[in-house]
Amino acid sequence: MSTNSYWYLGLSFICIVLLVIVFYKKRSVHTYMQFFIGVEILYLIEAVIYIFNGSYEYRPNMLCNRYYDSHLGAITSNLISVPTLALILSVFQLSWFWIVVFIALLAGIEWLFVELHIYIQYWWRTAYTSLGLLVYFPLIKKIYPWMSKDRKGVSRAFLLFLGLGPFSGTAQFLPFMLFYSRVYRPGWFSDPAYDTSAFGIVYYLFVVFITTLLLVACWKYRWIKYVCLETILIILTVLLKRSGILISQLWWDVYLYLLYPLVILYIGEFFYKHLSRGEPTDVTRLSEY
Repeated sequence: MSTNSYWYLGLSFICIVLLVIVFYKKRSVHTYMQFFIGVEILYLIEAVIYIFNGSYEYRPNMLCNRYYDSHLGAITSNLISVPTLALILSVFQLSWFWIVVFIALLAGIEWLFVELHIYIQYWWRTAYTSLGLLVYFPLIKKIYPWMSKDRKGVSRAFLLFLGLGPFSGTAQFLPFMLFYSRVYRPGWFSDPAYDTSAFGIVYYLFVVFITTLLLVACWKYRWIKYVCLETILIILTVLLKRSGILISQLWWDVYLYLLYPLVILYIGEFFYKHLSRGEPTDVTRLSEY
């Protein structure tokens, strides 16, 4: 393990400790959902600027494949550090002072990583990160009290989509990043890793979209949702394989990608019930500090 890895692991460890503390202090499903919604918003932003437009590169030096190694570094930012700080701001409804402090902290960490050459910026700049966080943090802060009310219709479907996105996205990427279990070749990029990552985003968003539709639809029997989802996934897998877009490289690959969406559907049912009845608005406010 290289020196680069210790910086990423150290930052991840500190933020995970903070995340556990917040989850312990605010033991509610809405708090968990708030965190995952914050993650998914970052996933969507990263899909545009990082995957499709090559804004920067992370270098934790943990994986042999340089592009997948960069994805692993992105997890520290998008799945752990930034959404953890956003969760702290939102559940405790901290003031703009803390928003500015957290932005300055993340900008400082980004600058340090650039100076250490463990994070390479191409057309991206730290100023862009700071400006983006000026929008992201207040947005996440407003979602929490809004989500705590009884949500119905389009708003509930929207929150479900965002809340389930990180489960699908992470489950989609980790197997081919760590084990090279599959390759997607839609022909968008010459590099197989780039091609796989780009199509992986489309695949995971499709899974979340279908899962959300099944959750908000009215079903007399619960098991019908699971049968419909699995049928759609089987048909999709066959079509991708016959077209040459999907190449499975390990025996368990197809089974995993057919089964994990069922787990996401189960989690979605749990989130759906809590969004339906809302949550008492007992948000602890520390804005005076």
